[in-house]
Amino acid sequence: MIEVMGPTEIKRARKTGALVGRILQSMKQRAVAGTNLLDIDAWTKAMIEEAGAVSCYVDYEPSFGEGPFAHYICTSVNEAVLHGKPYNYTLRKGDLLTLDLAVSLDGVVADAAISFVIGGEGTEEDRALIDATVRALEAGIAAVKPGNKIGDISYAIGQVLRGAGYAVNTDFGGHGVGSTMHQDPHIPNNGEAGRGFKLRPGLLLAIEPWVMTGTDELVTASDGWTLKSATGSRTAHTEHTVLVTADGAEILTLP
Repeated sequence: MIEVMGPTEIKRARKTGALVGRILQSMKQRAVAGTNLLDIDAWTKAMIEEAGAVSCYVDYEPSFGEGPFAHYICTSVNEAVLHGKPYNYTLRKGDLLTLDLAVSLDGVVADAAISFVIGGEGTEEDRALIDATVRALEAGIAAVKPGNKIGDISYAIGQVLRGAGYAVNTDFGGHGVGSTMHQDPHIPNNGEAGRGFKLRPGLLLAIEPWVMTGTDELVTASDGWTLKSATGSRTAHTEHTVLVTADGAEILTLP
C-alpha cells in the first residue's frame, strides 16, 4: 500500500516527526556509560505515553522477527545494526549505539534513527561509519523531489556508501510510512537512477542508510530480532522521515 497525505494528515505527520526527533535526542543525552538498555526502553515508553502517542514496535510481529518485538525502541550496540531488541546490557564508554524509533500520533507514523558513540567521538573507523550514513542520507534526501523516482534516492545513497568503501546490503532499507509503519515503496540503499515509483507531493518516506565494516552479510541474534554484522564488525544506521513537497523534501524528524 502507498498512501499520499492530504493537508490534515501532513499537519499530523509534522507533529509525529517532531515527537520522534525529540525522543531520540532525549535518549541520546541520557545514554551514557553506565546506562542500561532497558532503562532507555522504559524512558522511551514514558515519553511516548506522555505525548499521547502509540508505539509502533510493542505488538509488531513481521515475518522476519520472532514473536512480537515487545519493546518501545530499537537499541543496536556495536556489531548490531538493525532491530536491536533492548536487553539487560549496561553501556560502556566506546560502545557504538544506534537508536531507532517509530511512533504513531493522531493516526500518522514517523520513523527515525541515530548512531553515536558512548562517552566521546569514538575511533576514526566509528566516525567514518557514522559520517558515511549521514552523508548518504543527505544525498538521498536531496534526490527527493516530485517527478524523480525511488531509484534516484537509492542511487544517490549507494554512490555515497560505496564511494566510502562500504559494501551495501539491500535486504533492508527505507520505506513508505503513513497510517502504518512499513509501507511501499521499498527504498533500497543502492539502485539504478530513473527506476521505480514516481515521487509525488504528500508522500512520506523513511530513508535509512546503514552499513557494516568489511561485510554486507547479516546474521540474526538469538533473540530472534537483532540483526548483526556476520563478522562482528562495527555498524551504523541513520534515518529520517521526509515529506515529498512541491519543492523537494521536508525533513520531519529533526530534533
